[in-house]
Amino acid sequence: MRTTKTVDEADLGDPDLYTTPDRHARWRALAAEDAMVWSDPGSSPAGFWSVFSHRACAAVLAPSAPFTSEYGMMIGFDRDHPDTSGGRMMVVSEQEQHRELRRLVGPLLSRAAARELAERVRTEVSGVLDQALDGEVCDVAAAIGSRIPAAVVCDILGVPAEDQDMLIELTQHAFGGADEQFDGMTPRQAHTEILVYFDELISARRKRSGSDLVSTLVADDRLTTDDVILNCDNVLIGGNETTRHAITGAVHALATVPGLLTGLRDGSADIDTVVEEVLRWTSPAMHVLRVTTGEVTINGRHLPPGTPVVAWLPAANRDPAEFDDPDTFRPGRKPNRHITFGHGVHHCLGSALARIELSVVLRALAERISRVELVKEPAWLRAIVVQGYRELPVRFTGR
Repeated sequence: MRTTKTVDEADLGDPDLYTTPDRHARWRALAAEDAMVWSDPGSSPAGFWSVFSHRACAAVLAPSAPFTSEYGMMIGFDRDHPDTSGGRMMVVSEQEQHRELRRLVGPLLSRAAARELAERVRTEVSGVLDQALDGEVCDVAAAIGSRIPAAVVCDILGVPAEDQDMLIELTQHAFGGADEQFDGMTPRQAHTEILVYFDELISARRKRSGSDLVSTLVADDRLTTDDVILNCDNVLIGGNETTRHAITGAVHALATVPGLLTGLRDGSADIDTVVEEVLRWTSPAMHVLRVTTGEVTINGRHLPPGTPVVAWLPAANRDPAEFDDPDTFRPGRKPNRHITFGHGVHHCLGSALARIELSVVLRALAERISRVELVKEPAWLRAIVVQGYRELPVRFTGR
């Protein structure tokens, strides 16, 4: 009796498919075939198509492609089951509304703003290493990956220091998917708590404004309180949940890629090139959903308007047609046309911030660490929103 399903029969929105490294072989094969796979209703109420190759994913996300994000950007949404924040939250809005929200949020996530926040990143890394350099096992996913980007994005939003640990924990619960470590609270409950918190912070900023993002959004009369809440939520997710797994992955690379730590320390490995390879190799944002706005043909298949299509970014970033030896971390990989931050008009607004955070973390580790030992293989989150580390236990040796 057959007990397993082939890819063509499986619901690709099932988080159980992504808890082991087997996912990479599956994605690589699908990308190499330039496959297009249909998933029946299950994780999504009406089912969805999936594309995997670098070419097909970039085509779906291209600025001129007849697709929209307004119905939602994750598996589970479609034209008949839309995200209620569509057209209001930056990541699920289009045209003029999208441009206006990027104009408001952009300056606080720009390269210049990121450089100013670099010192906060250095302080956070230093504090973590002060505790980690005691010979004990350090779970990087909890101690480093989760703290650094969260601290930065909380500063951008204007979250008081005394509330940051609470908000970080809620974020991990909300976007850790169905992982068992979050049994005490469902993702929906955690997300609701985040929205309630932002409502309270908005009320405080209406009474006393500052230079933070919440104050900036509150000052725009065109935005309702709900609009401000949704876009604070957008920035919290985008600035925290994906970058933390990239940072954890950077340490994973330091522990497993021969000569990488030495190369960063002596300058033979270019830091910016290494950062791009970390982003490609980790590819934390697992998928992006789009819905067709007109008739379109993808991979020879005709799709009518209203068809949900999922682009699998980690598959595109390990497509052998685009990347030589795609599963290998190559510190000097050039060119590196990864689409970790998406593609087109919805290219991640916080990409400069993420790159600077990664470069600061790598420099700090190279300066203070002589060895990173992987204590055991990483454990992965049971999730489909992020390709995330549940646990990465290492032992650091100081210089």
